[in-house]
Amino acid sequence: MQIPPETFLIDRASAQPLQLQLRRQIIRAVHEGRLRPGERMPSSRALAAHLGLGRITVTQAYGDLVATDYLIAQGRSGYFVSDRVEELRPEPAPDTGAPRFDWSTLIEGRNLAAKRKDRPTDWRRYPYPFLYGQTDDRLIDHAAWRDCAVRALGRRDLGALSDDQYDNDDPELVDFIIRHLLPRRGIQARPDEILLTLGAQNALWMICAILLRRGVSTVIEEPGYPGLHEILRTMDARVLPVPIDADGLPPERIPHGVSAVFCSPSHQCPTNRTMPLARREALLRLADQRGFAVIEDDYEFEISFAGSTSPALKAMDRSGAVIHIGSFSKSVFPGLRLGYIVADPDFVAEARALRGMMLRHPPGHVQRTMAYFLSLGHYDRQVKRMRNSYAERRRVTSEALSRHGLDSGQPAGAGGSSFWLQTPAGLDSDVLARALKPEGVLIEPGRPFFHDGSDGTGHYRLAYSSIAARDIEEGVRRIAQTCERLAGQDGTSRMNRQPQV
Repeated sequence: MQIPPETFLIDRASAQPLQLQLRRQIIRAVHEGRLRPGERMPSSRALAAHLGLGRITVTQAYGDLVATDYLIAQGRSGYFVSDRVEELRPEPAPDTGAPRFDWSTLIEGRNLAAKRKDRPTDWRRYPYPFLYGQTDDRLIDHAAWRDCAVRALGRRDLGALSDDQYDNDDPELVDFIIRHLLPRRGIQARPDEILLTLGAQNALWMICAILLRRGVSTVIEEPGYPGLHEILRTMDARVLPVPIDADGLPPERIPHGVSAVFCSPSHQCPTNRTMPLARREALLRLADQRGFAVIEDDYEFEISFAGSTSPALKAMDRSGAVIHIGSFSKSVFPGLRLGYIVADPDFVAEARALRGMMLRHPPGHVQRTMAYFLSLGHYDRQVKRMRNSYAERRRVTSEALSRHGLDSGQPAGAGGSSFWLQTPAGLDSDVLARALKPEGVLIEPGRPFFHDGSDGTGHYRLAYSSIAARDIEEGVRRIAQTCERLAGQDGTSRMNRQPQV
């Protein structure tokens, strides 16, 4: 790679000699990894012209760096970053003597405080990652996605990719969502009722920002989606957790005076329970009577193993009170970060204006690639492949849990991509998760799923979207073995704490 001359700057107000400044800039860039072994430096002529220096000054700086093994000279080819730089000791950063700016006077820190700390980014190095929200990339149709991306880069679609669409969405993608995806959920919608988002998390944030003003009360499921908990911890709204039962969120337990109710009726997060039709009707009647909005997170509706799914709340909505959230993160791949909102035109117009101020619109290339992926049939084929694979993994996981005494009590054929489990013998799931990491096993502790984190210590989520079926048995065996060991240690410590008679 050719390093451009614009990489370097000279401070003519500095008392340091110009050649020394240039030399130190190159050394610092090498140690910080900005200049890497084998990369070609700018020619002395080009760098001198850019910096307004004499060419001899640059040549002398390069010569000193060759003598100290930071650069190598290759005849007429020029100067290159040495492959020995990794052996060199970093030069300490210069002490400017200036006091560090105190950001604590301007930043509250509530966003960082709300951020989850239990999602490892290096999960692929663990042999048994029972981690939700990630996927086995062997299930992704890479060749099909690449073909669609190439199509989207064609001359025909250049305008859709290169223009600033302001707050508009790709009409081809919106049209396919309206005509092919939403009817599968029983939803009929017009283009002015659709807004594309950067995934479900972005959709939830916009909805909260619009609806949850200071003093407003909102209901959430307990336990519920951790990403929503993160958002709500940064808001001034009053959050009212309502415990779910075997059928999901009970409408009769929703208190008076709330403005919004967040729920996941098709696959309750994290328990996978499905809200029956009669309860959905009761929830919608209550919303009409009391005037609150219902936010429906319809994640994972594609991953159902029990035939046709129940209609979405939005499909049953006659008054326009339901805001429906859909996402391609689970059905295509998580890194896509593309989803959509279906809602009343008045709400969509407000959300579109908010999105426009924040990010204009999701990247045009991603939208058009997704439109091709849907219209050419790749989406349906991939979802079918994922559904079949997840059904097999769920069966294997269910049998392994039962065999090792960790039975969840859930029906094995319900759907989704995870199990919600109780820890045996009252173990703290955070302690269990830490003990499993050295065993190469990742699980999700229960605290983040509860408004009051202490309520989740006895639960954990075990997902199978990111682990191959052949590895599930051994992973579950290690969980059971670790649970038994921790339970034995806890029993021994309790005996040791008993007073001597």
